[in-house]
Amino acid sequence: MQISRRSLIQVGIGAGLAIASNLIGESLFAQNNEKPGKIQIGFWPIASGLPLFLAVKKGLFKEVGLDVEAVKFASPNQVAEALIAGRLQGTGSGMAIGALAIAEIASPNLFKIITSNASNVKNVLDQVVVAKNSPIKSMADLKGKKFATGPGAQNKAIAEEILAKNGITGGQILQLEVRQHIGALASGQIDAVYTLEPTGTVGASKGLTRILENGVVSKYILGDPNAPWFGGNASLSTKFISQFPQTTKTFIQAYRKAVVNVRNNPGEARQYMEGYTAIEGELTKKVPLASYTMFDEFKAADLQYLQAFLNFLERKGVLSRPLQVAPLIYKA
Repeated sequence: MQISRRSLIQVGIGAGLAIASNLIGESLFAQNNEKPGKIQIGFWPIASGLPLFLAVKKGLFKEVGLDVEAVKFASPNQVAEALIAGRLQGTGSGMAIGALAIAEIASPNLFKIITSNASNVKNVLDQVVVAKNSPIKSMADLKGKKFATGPGAQNKAIAEEILAKNGITGGQILQLEVRQHIGALASGQIDAVYTLEPTGTVGASKGLTRILENGVVSKYILGDPNAPWFGGNASLSTKFISQFPQTTKTFIQAYRKAVVNVRNNPGEARQYMEGYTAIEGELTKKVPLASYTMFDEFKAADLQYLQAFLNFLERKGVLSRPLQVAPLIYKA
């Protein structure tokens, strides 16, 4: 029996389509066959963690079939320790880059940054706060005062540098959990504190504290009040990325949706701080928001500022060796 050339071509096309179909099916099966189980993402209770809070409470992860739990810790150091131990698959926005960097040195190739939150004098996260009726009127007045900061080597280094840039050296810096800052100021246990939002907003709303200065890291460490300080980051562990590549892409897709939601609808998004931070009710409308940069949105200048901050941490002895920024950023 003779088979025409046209028939052979049709058979070939049919076979090719069948093979392609099988390959696509196998690929989809491989993607759907990933079973990451519960994905635990660590955070500490500051305002810049908003995209994670929103994504969980608004069901953005559930929409794409992921079971994600936001796990609260008292300090970024505890988050980093849990990441190293494998108890977490990632960190939410707001996770201190210093704690992540220390963890990376201790356990190389530990994580990749998927989102960074930038703050400065306009997009406020970091601030120095004093008691409402404090006689302190300027940073220079902090000389001889009891100055505090949050827990962790990064916070201590920043507090020391803020004082040094204002001609104040040799003072003892107390380290207190963020939730203790307002009470410590109100009781007179401390005179001033380097802290993060929502501390300033909550303290002012209660008539207990006032903000002395915002955007202190950009001003005193990066040298420009408007420079973006990428002090907090959302990340995924490299192990998780390697084990679940398709799930990683899906997770990032949902996280990006949360970031866009915060950008485009900040008024609506603010409510999701409630339950995750110390701020509740009407106060959610008053908290200033950081800005957010996804891994594929970084500009060269952004990476330079992030590198400058890591270099500062190395100079201060927080990091035991130099650490380059570029390898820390997730690449699709």
